[in-house]
Amino acid sequence: MRTSSSSSSSYPPYILLFFILLPLLLVLLLAFSLNSKQYSSSWSPPWLSSGSAAASAASAALEAEADGVVLTKKEILASNNSSSASSIEADDHISFPPAPQPAVSSNELIQLEDSTPPVRVRRRDVNLERLEFKLAKARASITFAAQNPNKTSAEDKDYVPIGPIYRNPYAFHRSYLEMERLFKVYVYEEGEPPLFHDGPCRSIYSMEGRFIYNMEMGNRFKTTNPEQAHVHFLPFSVVKMVKFIYQPKTFDISPIKRTIVDYINVISSRYPYWNRSLGADHFMLSCHDWGPHASKSLPYLYSNSIRVLCNANTSEGFKPLKDVSLPEINLKTGVTAGFIGGIPVSRRSILAFFAGGMHGPIRPILLKHWKDKHDNDMQIHEYLPQGVDYYNMMKSSKFCICPSGYEVASPRIVEAIYLECVPVIISDHYVLPFSDVLNWKSFSVQISVDQIPELKNILSRISKGQYIRMWRRVKMVQKHFVVNSPPERFDVFHMILHSIWLRRLNFRVQDLN
Repeated sequence: MRTSSSSSSSYPPYILLFFILLPLLLVLLLAFSLNSKQYSSSWSPPWLSSGSAAASAASAALEAEADGVVLTKKEILASNNSSSASSIEADDHISFPPAPQPAVSSNELIQLEDSTPPVRVRRRDVNLERLEFKLAKARASITFAAQNPNKTSAEDKDYVPIGPIYRNPYAFHRSYLEMERLFKVYVYEEGEPPLFHDGPCRSIYSMEGRFIYNMEMGNRFKTTNPEQAHVHFLPFSVVKMVKFIYQPKTFDISPIKRTIVDYINVISSRYPYWNRSLGADHFMLSCHDWGPHASKSLPYLYSNSIRVLCNANTSEGFKPLKDVSLPEINLKTGVTAGFIGGIPVSRRSILAFFAGGMHGPIRPILLKHWKDKHDNDMQIHEYLPQGVDYYNMMKSSKFCICPSGYEVASPRIVEAIYLECVPVIISDHYVLPFSDVLNWKSFSVQISVDQIPELKNILSRISKGQYIRMWRRVKMVQKHFVVNSPPERFDVFHMILHSIWLRRLNFRVQDLN
């Protein structure tokens, strides 16, 4: 009986198994649920938490190193704040106008928080930021030298700018040294000669071909890595385009404009640099009268790019803060040998000299008042008498008259400097070459068109002592206009580069962030 009672009070084996496994199953389900929640959340180490002081800096560093990562809205804002702070620190106490803002391009897809739709923004250009930071330091160094002339430590075994021919010799010297240390130019390789990578070297347009040639041959400023370049050179020659694709006497330059548009379309599709800055860190160079018209091929080329032009006419859109005045030098033989140097003041018996054709609005007025007046002091001619040498007349004159023709530039200015004759510049709206560095009033005379009738009186009132000082300064400034092959420090090639360098210092290229 006892055995039967015990058997009836026990549970079946499967019931016991159920009560044992049920709690274990519940524990497993709970653990799996907690584990799923952990991996579905966004996790970050404690040193990158939003409440830590280093969160924004670390986020920016990760963004600079990562390629195509998915960021949250907080990380994007932290990156932007970090970038802005570094820019302010680099440009402390310096104010320069910003570059034109580039258009948005579809570079990367960055997913914001759940409620925010995807947007396309550009990844930070670390190389560009590095270039801009170094340029900011150069600006600060130049500003310091300009404001503290007695504290500059610049040493130069070759040449140290000094004297009144410079606006600020200390700032110029420091800027030149910074250019030699940092400045890099990338020359696009696309295009075939003669329209590209070529230019005249023996004519009134010689500076166009000379510069292209010197950049193509390579120098300390040329880089083959476009990522290292501060500016990008568009190596087309307007002179060659006029010669080969312009139809004579049609005055239709649309074929030239189409060629330039096609070229920029090619380089903008192969490289990111034109689109990144809308052409602001690109430059073209032309000594042809039609250079400014050719630059109107594209709006950004005209309004944003650095235009290096002989025809530096402010009434035709030349902007001195952005564009560069290119000196016009007529190299008839391609060299300057025997073309540089003058005679002492005591042997200069002619007060003023000019000989040239009657074209443009200024020369007819000059010739009307002074042409062939049988005045030994004022040798003003439309055509030189037979047997009289043009350059000997310049060497024998104290002042050489340099009026504009149809265009503002005149090769007579550099010819006068070469032959040590004080130039008398008569021009409207002309920006003189290197005038952001050179003090032209210290070694030249500048008069308006209305003063032409008083030309002799104006020149005669300049005392002998004052004239000698101007004459000596012409001899000093001569080195900045000399054409050397190969180029030498502070010569005309390097002065052109320095003018481009100054324009590049005048703005910052910024990425889309």
